[in-house]
Amino acid sequence: MKRDTDAPSTKSRWGVPWKAALACTALVAAVALGHSDARAEGELRVLTWEGYTDPSFTDQFEAESGCEVSTVFVGSNDEFAAKLIAGGVLYDVISPSLDTTTIMAKLGLVEPVDVSRLEHWNDIFEIFRNHPSIQFEGEVWAVPNDWGSIPFLYRTDKFDEPPTSAAVLWDPAYSGKIAVWDDKSALYVTARMLFGADTNVYDLSDEQIEAVKQKLIEQKPLIRKYWATNGELVNLFANDEVWVANAWEIAKAPLLEQGIPVEEFIPVERADGWQDAWQVVKGSPNMECVYAWLNYASGPGGQCGTFLANDYAGVNPEALKTCMTPEDFTRLKFDDPDYLKTLDFWVEPARVEVYIEAWNAVKAAQ
Repeated sequence: MKRDTDAPSTKSRWGVPWKAALACTALVAAVALGHSDARAEGELRVLTWEGYTDPSFTDQFEAESGCEVSTVFVGSNDEFAAKLIAGGVLYDVISPSLDTTTIMAKLGLVEPVDVSRLEHWNDIFEIFRNHPSIQFEGEVWAVPNDWGSIPFLYRTDKFDEPPTSAAVLWDPAYSGKIAVWDDKSALYVTARMLFGADTNVYDLSDEQIEAVKQKLIEQKPLIRKYWATNGELVNLFANDEVWVANAWEIAKAPLLEQGIPVEEFIPVERADGWQDAWQVVKGSPNMECVYAWLNYASGPGGQCGTFLANDYAGVNPEALKTCMTPEDFTRLKFDDPDYLKTLDFWVEPARVEVYIEAWNAVKAAQ
């Protein structure tokens, strides 16, 4: 679920509806990046999170491949399907999280990956490449890219005691100083808080979803902003508009650089764990550039580039050894399997359309 730190931000063969996803997304905004190159053998049109096509490493890809990269950013996983459905074949690769990769396949918006064309497939951590959201129905539908958590971020100078629970996002003492990511994952953390940390938040009953919805509606008067991009959230903290929020991991560093005292914590109810992966858009006319990118992204160029640009944990340890120190490995939890137990890794909700409708109802509530 990556992001460029301050960038500007049917029915399938499985019979999955997506009206709810269309209802919750904004209009498509085309943000073209890159430069012309006389050597260009093609183009690569990317729909992704901020940070996954940072020029610090995509410039090298363009020079090596002759493929010119253009990027449109998303602010939530729900945008991937909506933008592909609304725009047709405007993209070649996308990078949804693992609660969305299966949805994209079921909707017929992406095609299986030809693993025989991947140079680094066997170097990727087995736990990631064999994940049921990567391989299902007998085929490989995505190439893992990186992983991490959705921690909570707070202003240390505004709290007498460090917060430890997700309940801080409902604390009236911080009314008007709370922000929440505009994403259906808000339902997940709320469900764990209401029903227990070990609740299967991806298969909630109608009664549980209704309780979660009402709890989030109860929270609305306390919210300063439902944020969509990392740059937006950083600005909210920097301008003293927000003191606590659930956040992408890349929010902390730019705030500390500005002298804003912030710290992260994993709530006692556990935090969401995310994993992002590259998928091939069905019908892409740029397959040579697509597979050039998949090989670059899963090799030293992309893995180290994403790590150095965003400080996210990658999935190919052999590639990362070329740019990570032993201290980096420890800091990013590569040698701490117990850390993963504190995270609730996303998977596709059993009734994703119901979850999206519930989140839309929260935002529409007065």
